[in-house]
Amino acid sequence: MNIFQNKVIWITGASSGIGEAAAVVFAKLGAKLVLSARRENELMRVWKNCLLSHENCLILPFDLNEISSFNLLVDKVIEKFGRIDYLFNNGGFSQRSEAVNTSLDLDRKIMEVNYFANIALSKAVLPYMIKQNSGHIIVISSIAGKFGFYLRSSYSAAKHALHGFYESLRLENEKKGIKILLVCPGKIKTNISLNALTEDGNLHNKVDESHIDCMTAEQCVKQILKGILENKEEILVGGKELHAVWIKRFFPKLFHKIIRRQSPF
Repeated sequence: MNIFQNKVIWITGASSGIGEAAAVVFAKLGAKLVLSARRENELMRVWKNCLLSHENCLILPFDLNEISSFNLLVDKVIEKFGRIDYLFNNGGFSQRSEAVNTSLDLDRKIMEVNYFANIALSKAVLPYMIKQNSGHIIVISSIAGKFGFYLRSSYSAAKHALHGFYESLRLENEKKGIKILLVCPGKIKTNISLNALTEDGNLHNKVDESHIDCMTAEQCVKQILKGILENKEEILVGGKELHAVWIKRFFPKLFHKIIRRQSPF
């Protein structure tokens, strides 16, 4: 049985990478999509690749910095589809700068987009999910939410914060029909390093060497789909880099020796 048939799935960060791959997969499974990101032209491109009619897709561009608009955006989704079954909280950006050289303003910007915007959208959607007594929030975190790493101080902090928030939210709302899946990708072949911000607030504009020969966004989405179907609460997605999570848990001294030898890029 296809549980996604005619379900309303709202995907943020849908203009590229994991979000774009998720849109294509869910469209093939018969879902109705809400596609969001900043670039409307890229969302239109993704919509065309999804082969969905206007009736089954809503293009809803917005900036994650504009939290005050979220309730109005949710109203637009409800007006068109009447419900929201899945929120695929994927929008955000990474960092490539040492903490000592990163301004507090940039630290705040990273937290605003990767943490506060993420939870603000969930809070705006949650009352509707509770009213319909069902809903599934998929949160794209990172293995950086499991341990800190070079040049990722605020990004890692934001991802750590997501885990604390959503683990609490799950406990508070699971009896109301709400499910939450935390996804921790490792190295995935996307533009995340290309679009990461450096200490001066400019784009890193380079693809990290570690992100060239790694899992594709499509393969990542297949693992996420499996996690949803199996009602997982948290999954790790990626390659051999995921071993670091388990090494840290069971052999912390060894972990700290290994992590110091890794390249930031």
